[in-house]
Amino acid sequence: MFRFGFVSTYPPTLCGLATFTKALYTELVTAGSGQGTVIRLVESPQPGLSGGIAGQLVAGDPAGPRTAAALLASSDVVILQHEYGVYGGPDGDEVLALLREIAAPTIVVLHTVLSEPTANQRRVLEAVVGLADAVITMTGTARERLATGYTVDMAKVSVIPHGAPPVQRGQMASFRTGQPTVLSWGLIGPGKGVEWGIAAMALLADLDPAPRYVVAGQTHPKVLVHEGDVYRERLQRQVVDLGLEETVTLDGRYRSDNELAALVESADVVLLPYDSTDQVTSGVLIEAVAALKPVVATRFPHAIELLGGGAGLLVPQKDPQAIADALRTLLTHRDLSIGMTKAAAASAPDLLWPAVASRYRELAERLLLARLAA
Repeated sequence: MFRFGFVSTYPPTLCGLATFTKALYTELVTAGSGQGTVIRLVESPQPGLSGGIAGQLVAGDPAGPRTAAALLASSDVVILQHEYGVYGGPDGDEVLALLREIAAPTIVVLHTVLSEPTANQRRVLEAVVGLADAVITMTGTARERLATGYTVDMAKVSVIPHGAPPVQRGQMASFRTGQPTVLSWGLIGPGKGVEWGIAAMALLADLDPAPRYVVAGQTHPKVLVHEGDVYRERLQRQVVDLGLEETVTLDGRYRSDNELAALVESADVVLLPYDSTDQVTSGVLIEAVAALKPVVATRFPHAIELLGGGAGLLVPQKDPQAIADALRTLLTHRDLSIGMTKAAAASAPDLLWPAVASRYRELAERLLLARLAA
């Protein structure tokens, strides 16, 4: 039985890393009959430890790395999530002290690989890779960026995709309204490009029936702390200004996994109008393809890579007309949508969490064997 250690943000924190790690924990520990120890990354001490959380690593706490490593001492393998913003210090460089303290073989999962890092961002990431026993990128694009833009040992680096939950069928009816549904979901904040999706809907008002656009997701907690709900309020004003109150819904309710799965199943098209041209990993994109939904996405690296097989249409960033044209094509040409569903079905099995977790387990086995043989 494997004893896995995890270092990451973790529920009740709301963010992509927390969701990712909880899903991986569930497959490796709960479903996989393993054992798990979670060190939760926090900006300030939080009350209560539950659900496998053994301790907290508080940004800026000089004793934190040693304490966290001691809690992970019984782990066979530690899986550490890396994102610059979740560790303390300049560009999250406090992660380096933790990696130096951890005794077990360590798998580092890179959620961001910048194409144009600052000198310190490059230094930190190169040091992270140097201290890791194995490194995971979730796309070939991210791995290629490491190879060409950083001085690292690429023999350590493997590509394992972001996981997605198994598709749930049979819950669609409760969400259907007779209108085609375009869906965006995930934590909301500047850069998500929702304003371009709303502007595109105004260009589709001539369709009969007119599609509805559902934007499902809470405002990102860090956005709330630093900016409040200014972005969502701006979106709401845009909806009113364009007269789209009947066709655009900004739904900030929290949804359980089952409720979100049912909402995704009800969609006709998934829209990812992100502003970034640098994003190499999108959990929402993976989940949309795994759910066999046609996708319209801006040309960020993960979308270019994953949709290249025909599972979606790519559009330029910040271009409502291009988004509207792509949506119109999918909503009026059912044969094209069916073809995209078939293309998604070809890759979906490898994206589901059980398959993804199996690859992590195989990598952990290899690291343990190598450590024993050393």
